[in-house]
Formats: sequence, C-alpha cells, structure tokens
Amino acid sequence: LRRRLLAGESVIGSWINSGSPIVAELMAASGFDFLCVDAEHSAVDLPQVQPLFQAMESGRPGCAAVVRLHGIDYSFVKRYLDAGADGVIAPLVRTKAEAEQLVQACKYPPEGLRGLGFCRANDYGMRIDDEFARANDNVLVAVQIEHIEAVNNIDEILGVPGIDAVFIGPYDLSASMGLTGQFDHPNYVAALGTIQAACRKHQVVSGIHVVSLDTDEAKARLAEGYKLLAYSLDITMLATACRSGLNTLREV
Repeated sequence: LRRRLLAGESVIGSWINSGSPIVAELMAASGFDFLCVDAEHSAVDLPQVQPLFQAMESGRPGCAAVVRLHGIDYSFVKRYLDAGADGVIAPLVRTKAEAEQLVQACKYPPEGLRGLGFCRANDYGMRIDDEFARANDNVLVAVQIEHIEAVNNIDEILGVPGIDAVFIGPYDLSASMGLTGQFDHPNYVAALGTIQAACRKHQVVSGIHVVSLDTDEAKARLAEGYKLLAYSLDITMLATACRSGLNTLREV
C-alpha cells in the first residue's frame, strides 16, 4: 500500500467498525485496496484486530490491512503492527512532537524504536530477518488531521521524516472549528486547501474519509487529488441497505 501511494497511485478502501471477520473477508473479496479497522471509535480492540486481518487476507491477499489506532503510545502501536498491520492511521495528531513519537513507535532501528519479537507480522519468528529488513519501507504511517491546531501546525507535522500520508477526519476537524458537519463552509474549505498545499509541498499523500455512500462525492475527492480514499464503512453500508429496502417495502 505504501509503495503504491508513494508511486502516485490512488487507492480506494473502506472502514470496519463491526468487528466481524465475515464482513472483513467479504469486503476484502469485493476488491477494496485496503480496509481500515477502527480501533478508536468502535468496540474492536487488539484481540479482535488480528483475526480481522487474517480474514482480510483470506478474502483477498492483495487487500492491505490498516488500523486506526486509539493513540500514539509506543506500548500498543507496536502490537498492532506485530498483528500484521500494513499501515496505521494515528488519531488527533496536532504537533510535530506527536508525529515524531508516532514514527518512533512504527519504525525499527535505526529509524525508530519499534521492538522486535516473534509475531504474526514475521510469521511467528519464521521470517524475522526478512520482516525486519522490509517493514520500514512497507508500513504506511499516516497522521489523522482532525483538529484546527493540526492545520495551524501542518508544515511542522508533515516535515517529520517517516510521515507518509495525511488522513483528514471531516467531522472532528469541522467540529474543532465550531462548524460541525458544515463541509461547504468557506473556513472549512480553506482548511482543506491548507492541508492539500502542505501535502504537495512536503510530498506527502493526502487522504480523506467519505462517510456517506455518495459515489459522486467520492469521485470528486479523487479528482481533487486525494489519493488515499476511504469510502464509507461497514455499518453505514449495512444500515443504508436495510433502511432503503424497508422503506421501499413499506411504500407498497
């Protein structure tokens, strides 16, 4: 996933909140480039994440396994990577120091402080040398920009070596500006422009989550230059299908 993005490709993924390995396997088999398990806002935690990653690989080995962390602390970041994450999205990164802390947790020495132990990422110790050699180049490190303070510090954050991508959290970012959900407001649009300009300046991939099932909006975001696109999420897809079918049936 990291190499594709850094080569200039666009990738389309989605979000998993349900914690269901069946859903994860099905969505991977559907053809998404990546699936991101939400360990921040769902009830899914580390013991559930590894089986979800395994289910994704079963559904389609080419589907990258990503996790949205619930913080940037070294003690648990490394465990999600050890479980086999191809990339991490770290929430609420607002400062250069927080970005540096994230990179240190994600990278093996000499680029970081990630510890080395037998785990799923290295086939439980059977491929430990190979994993150590390739992980720093292959694991995507993304910061979630979801607060106006992060926008104000964007150049410092994206100047940290090892930050590959930005992922915008639309609802939290707009809420931090006192504009919750007002995605057409000029100040919010200007904040997105500031982030995009910084991504171009620092050669960092820009990403965003289109929460709704509106494919026109998703296409518009791709046309605007967002390369890392998350399209909706499992629970929203399911709820939308349920409501749509029931509303149609009840009209009879």
